[in-house]
Amino acid sequence: MKVLKFGGTSVGSAQRMKDVSALITSDGQPKIVVLSAMSGTTNTLVEIADYLYKKNPEGAHDVINRLELKYMEHIQELYNTEEWRAKTEKFLREEFSYLRSFSKSLFTSFEEKVILAQGEIISTNMVTNYLLEQGVNAVLLSALDMVRTDKNAEPDFNYIREKTQEQLEANPGYEIYVTQGFICRNAYGEIDNLLRGGSDYTACLLGAAIEAEEIQIWTDIDGMHNNDPRIVEGTEPVRQLYFEEAAELAYFGAKILHPTCIQPAKFSGVPVRLLNTMDPTAPGTIINNQMHRGTIKAVAAKDNIICIGIQSSRMLLAHGFLRKVFEIFETYKTSIDMIATSEVGVSVTIDNQSQLSNIIDELKKYGTVTVDKDMCIVCVVGDLTSQNVGFETLAMDAMKQIPVRMISYGGSAHNISFVVAEADKKRALQALQETLFKYDGHVRRQS
Repeated sequence: MKVLKFGGTSVGSAQRMKDVSALITSDGQPKIVVLSAMSGTTNTLVEIADYLYKKNPEGAHDVINRLELKYMEHIQELYNTEEWRAKTEKFLREEFSYLRSFSKSLFTSFEEKVILAQGEIISTNMVTNYLLEQGVNAVLLSALDMVRTDKNAEPDFNYIREKTQEQLEANPGYEIYVTQGFICRNAYGEIDNLLRGGSDYTACLLGAAIEAEEIQIWTDIDGMHNNDPRIVEGTEPVRQLYFEEAAELAYFGAKILHPTCIQPAKFSGVPVRLLNTMDPTAPGTIINNQMHRGTIKAVAAKDNIICIGIQSSRMLLAHGFLRKVFEIFETYKTSIDMIATSEVGVSVTIDNQSQLSNIIDELKKYGTVTVDKDMCIVCVVGDLTSQNVGFETLAMDAMKQIPVRMISYGGSAHNISFVVAEADKKRALQALQETLFKYDGHVRRQS
């Protein structure tokens, strides 16, 4: 069995829902289908919650009314029979009455999460009803009965595996099992969400839980490209990635995938395929445990980086210095992306500046602190083991005309990273594209 995930744009209109329904039933094979909310819905639900936080029920009701009207227009286009239009219209009216009920009580983050969950609940009901109208043997399973997080807000994988198997065994023989992405329950049984990775995370958790044949993430572009197609000309889809390579690219800026979400698939050995709903015949990108030696796969960039330097002559031969530095970032719950050290200093990068002033104040106890804002990390990902003589030279040669603030190499066998000013990002990405890749996508070898 395969697990297929479709994002908000893939179910963003009645026609898109029809297209997805045709796609998932084309081969007649049983599968789990994970759906996001229709595009724009979650943002609208956030707006509703914001009005309720501000104790403005009239504002919330205005937004709810507009959203309800939009959905009622969708069902007129989606269904062919009056029976299924009426059934879905009844469901939607109950849903929007439920949303209005939140203006009558105290509004907290708990109620907000319940409201945010309704987008996925609505989209999955609409698609399931359409499938049933078309005569497809489909059933809707609630993600709230299968997906739970633990007390650390991390997915409780043993629970997910057990409950998913229970749901499948209780509903045997269906061709399509539809469920919601993103939403879950927490360790206390309250409605919550997965945050990082959203619906992609749900798909990978369920795929790992049932040891699926394959997990498919359907988006609106043809797989993961070897550079940012929004900035660089001549990019191409990467047809295969090792799990570690995909995680590096996702972490350092490839927006198509969240770095966290593929971890369950990696640990279970289930391949993940990135596909394009706008071009279903395109091969996309397969992510698996196969490492193709001697190639550089792709380049990515992460924006909004702050580079912090700490210099101190007292650091020379002083044990415990780095521990003290890292404890400051830990105290203020700020993750470090990159690090470079010398005998008298250390440089780190962060992408969260909410605690920057506090961090700088603490660091000044140990040395002279410099801060560079408006930076970005440009990373080159592939087989960068030390046996591949010259690969790091190629990357650095591409950057010879770009001012580089910091370099990280050796912490991973799959990544060499450069910190540059955001103003130089486009030039850096284009230079790496021209130096590293031929038209066939392989690394240029040194002659």
